Amino acid sequence: MKKLNRKSVPNVLERPIRIVQFGEGNFLRGFVDWMVDILNEKTNFNGNIQIVQPLPNGMGTYINEQDGLYHVILEGVENGENTQKTRLISSVKGVINPYRSYQEFLALAENPDLEFIVSNTTEAGIVFDGNDHSEEILPNTFPGKLTVLLYHYFNYFGEYHPKELKVLPCELIEKNGDTLKDCVLKYIELWSLSRDFAQWVESAVIFCNTLVDRIVPGFPKENIKTIKEKLAFNDNLVVKAEPFHLWVIEGPETLKDHLRFKNAGLNVIFTDDLAPFRTRKVRILNGTHTAMVPIAYMNGFTEVREVVQNEGMREFLNQIIFKEIIPTLEMPKDELETYANEVLERFKNPFVQHKLLDISLNSISKFKVRVLPSILSYLERFHKVPEGLAMAFAYLIVFYKGSHASQKIPIMDDITVISFFKEAWGIKDTGLVVGKILSNETLWGVNLDKKVLLSDFIKEKVMAIAND
Repeated sequence: MKKLNRKSVPNVLERPIRIVQFGEGNFLRGFVDWMVDILNEKTNFNGNIQIVQPLPNGMGTYINEQDGLYHVILEGVENGENTQKTRLISSVKGVINPYRSYQEFLALAENPDLEFIVSNTTEAGIVFDGNDHSEEILPNTFPGKLTVLLYHYFNYFGEYHPKELKVLPCELIEKNGDTLKDCVLKYIELWSLSRDFAQWVESAVIFCNTLVDRIVPGFPKENIKTIKEKLAFNDNLVVKAEPFHLWVIEGPETLKDHLRFKNAGLNVIFTDDLAPFRTRKVRILNGTHTAMVPIAYMNGFTEVREVVQNEGMREFLNQIIFKEIIPTLEMPKDELETYANEVLERFKNPFVQHKLLDISLNSISKFKVRVLPSILSYLERFHKVPEGLAMAFAYLIVFYKGSHASQKIPIMDDITVISFFKEAWGIKDTGLVVGKILSNETLWGVNLDKKVLLSDFIKEKVMAIAND
């Protein structure tokens, strides 16, 4: 079996580095880097990616051993049919570890072809740390590293900068671009960097808010031997992902001319307002995930795909999505229904083992953000209870009892949340239990027991479920 590198693979094109990427994990390699590879093939983008390892230890050595080459395997359901596609990714140049060579990292800013900066350093990665005292020493945080890279670029090229830099963070936080820019400006102030540099960052560097959507299970450890034999390469960096992909980018109209994703047939949306797309994803995709877990698990299901294959559960999902969630959203109905059908198709993916208990982690805070807004909006608009979502709420309350029908339910949440539910379920009267839970404004942000229609419905259903 051949080693995978640029010597063993003929005709791999060398391209200028146009993108610096903070993060070498599975998601970026199976999402952004996969897109750039297609962009290179189908348009005149002609640009490769230089990865920066954001932490001292990571995948950099392994990626460099393969000269940045690896395969992405897409497995899932498209148009009702199971599909498997494999692509060799050649858009990655390699990985620089700034902890080993700070100067090599700074030299990336001396590249006149540099135009884009992307990142995925986890939700906790976009932070400001006042302990990063100086730009002369490698900062600990990703925003600190970005600040020194921009500062070196600003000083190296002097008054005339060869490109307008665009920053596209992929971290899963709201307003990720705005938050990252705020952190950079705080470092400029902390380090007393020049006012001209601060003004340049404010006015000339484009920080985009983005939304990313693709399930990337990552390295297929369970069948990697078979995959390597089929590829005929010893690829230790294989990334598995679902076919569905969506990247929503909030930024100036001119971005379309620089990143011609549409010409490459990729599902990328440029917009001046990301909020509706984020709400759509949180309410339909994430909200449905969160709502289904307690009712499905307590009825004997263990994985998402089992749920959507069951006729009764499928009816429940259709009820909450098409009749209760979609009517509360401010987007064209046909767009919402198209997205919802894509979500349900993704749930059927036979190649992804999506455990319900894994999704159940921190269900209370997830329910507050993903499901409760749909319930309250429906109540306000139609003056009646969305019975499917409210039923899911009732099951959630019983789920957090920690047991049902003589079976223990493993609860994974903050200890204060678990303790509260244990205390509430210590009350003998079920109606009082539900009233105590619904009135906890710390959990829900509002006293839900005062929403009489909702409260009465949930109390009735909880009593029926708990006594089942």
